[in-house]
Amino acid sequence: MAKDPKYNEDSIKSLDWKDHIRFRPGMYIGKLGDGSSMDDGIYILLKESLDNAVDEFAMGFGKKIDVSIKNKMVTVRDYGRGIPLGKVMDCVAKINTGAKYDSEAFKKSVGLNGVGTKAVNALSSSFRIQSIREDKTKVIEFIRGSVEKDAKVVSCDDQDGTIVQFVPDEKMFPNFKFLNEHVERMLWNYAYLNPGLVINYNGQKIVSEKGLEDLLTKEITGKTVCPIIHLKGDDMEVAMTYYDNRYGEEYYSFVNGAHTTQGGTHLVAFREGVVKTIREFYKKEFDVADIRNAIVAAVSIKIQEPVFESQTKTKLGSQEMGPKGSSVKAFVSDFLKKELDNFLHKNSEVAQLLLEKIIMSEKERKEMSGIQKIAKDRARKAALHNRKLRDCRSHLNGDDEKRLDTTLFICEGDSASGSITKVRDVNVQAVFNLKGKPLNSFGLTKKIVYENEEFNLLQAALNIEESLENLRYNQVVLATDADVDGMHIRLLLITFFLQFFPDLVKNGHLYILQTPLFRVRNKKETIYCYADRERQEAISKLGPKPEITRFKGLGEISPDEFKNFIGEDMRLEPVIIDSKTKIDQLLSYYMGKNTPERQEFIIDNLRVEKDMVNEEPI
Repeated sequence: MAKDPKYNEDSIKSLDWKDHIRFRPGMYIGKLGDGSSMDDGIYILLKESLDNAVDEFAMGFGKKIDVSIKNKMVTVRDYGRGIPLGKVMDCVAKINTGAKYDSEAFKKSVGLNGVGTKAVNALSSSFRIQSIREDKTKVIEFIRGSVEKDAKVVSCDDQDGTIVQFVPDEKMFPNFKFLNEHVERMLWNYAYLNPGLVINYNGQKIVSEKGLEDLLTKEITGKTVCPIIHLKGDDMEVAMTYYDNRYGEEYYSFVNGAHTTQGGTHLVAFREGVVKTIREFYKKEFDVADIRNAIVAAVSIKIQEPVFESQTKTKLGSQEMGPKGSSVKAFVSDFLKKELDNFLHKNSEVAQLLLEKIIMSEKERKEMSGIQKIAKDRARKAALHNRKLRDCRSHLNGDDEKRLDTTLFICEGDSASGSITKVRDVNVQAVFNLKGKPLNSFGLTKKIVYENEEFNLLQAALNIEESLENLRYNQVVLATDADVDGMHIRLLLITFFLQFFPDLVKNGHLYILQTPLFRVRNKKETIYCYADRERQEAISKLGPKPEITRFKGLGEISPDEFKNFIGEDMRLEPVIIDSKTKIDQLLSYYMGKNTPERQEFIIDNLRVEKDMVNEEPI
């Protein structure tokens, strides 16, 4: 066989630690992103910096953490023991170095592989680490992982602790921005999991006294059938209740302080354990769906040497609790058998309310079982030749390294879906085509999900009928026109998800695609503008009399142009439900029967296109 002259010793490359992280960032922080999604890389950098500070608190050192984000610069200051001064460089610039290999120093911490802070360093345009320990301090500064300044150890009268300061590298995260809603949610989660810890964030004090009970109290967005059931042990904590007139299952799951948004073995064990405990308590073999329907729960577990399915720690893969420990499944099952069973025996009123809820769910399920069977048969047939869905190769519930990039575009009309289909990345981007306006599902029962063919096919495409854990796409994107009809379709779809699958929205999977309103160009350059202010700036930049096109619908944008808007520079607006918002009240106001208040709101806020275009730039 002939030799390949191109394949020789020069083909073998050895990268140092920082170059490898920058070359393969997905191995360390998942996806890059621009900050619109909760799992975008900039939040993973923040999380990695916070994990070390929180672990200090968990070990009994330092009661507060100061966090600030200003002009894209992040500062995290803890008041723990401080990194041993002779090892500061190793801890932030040498892979596989850290105290968390010492099980006595950090028995059940989040970070175990000695990678986290190094990834922050390598992926930041500037990174500064300062350790203060026993009246002495050490400061080292980096640029993209390379040492810029390595100061000597000097005297210091400040409190012990560690200060991490960094600016994410715009070469890695183009046009990034920190969304305050995402940052606050992350910080509140740390507070719930560590009662008594005070986090000072940009002047705001974040603290929890009741742990996961506080989390559910804040996150519940509707009426519940019973008070929150709060169970707490040495290595496990649970807070749970059930929504009234709501569907699906809603979970907030954590392992050693990491928010496992994709669940894992502990959440599977919890869902199974709840069913087993309820059946044994009431001495009746209730259907799994009836027991778990409308449940909302927060689950936290601590185990030794957790194994996550990725560096971003969004899904637990561990089967065992740790060295010489029981299995995760057995531990969770035993915890619920003891704690939940005891609670129900001691609180007969709550037990009766839960029983009534389960019986009501059973009655409703049986009433629509015939329709559900017909719908499933129809969906199975449609799956073979479903013209509404143009699927992609990778999926969120698979093990592909690109699973976090998976996206489903929900489009209106053949022209828009056709343009996206032609230029999409078939590896990670799928398209679902709507036929006209979907039904207003507000106030309807889940029966409508099976009766309405379009809703049933959408549910099947997403694979969320049983659980959000089976979701096939990380990002569900509403791609509608930016006109009145398009806005109405967005509201109808958001209503559908909030009514039947609220956890999809609450876990940060729902987005709105932003497409340009204007194209401004001359013979040399084309600029796409998403607001009138950008249009004014483009006109100023391109000079006198450029050609200006107003896009009134997605169908007007050619496929060749559309590829610019769903690629690396795609602009997504996350649909965020504030914890203060009550979903039932929100939907009733916007999607219920017309009310004088809503008519007055529309009249007061009505703006026509002419007014918008003629606005002065802000």
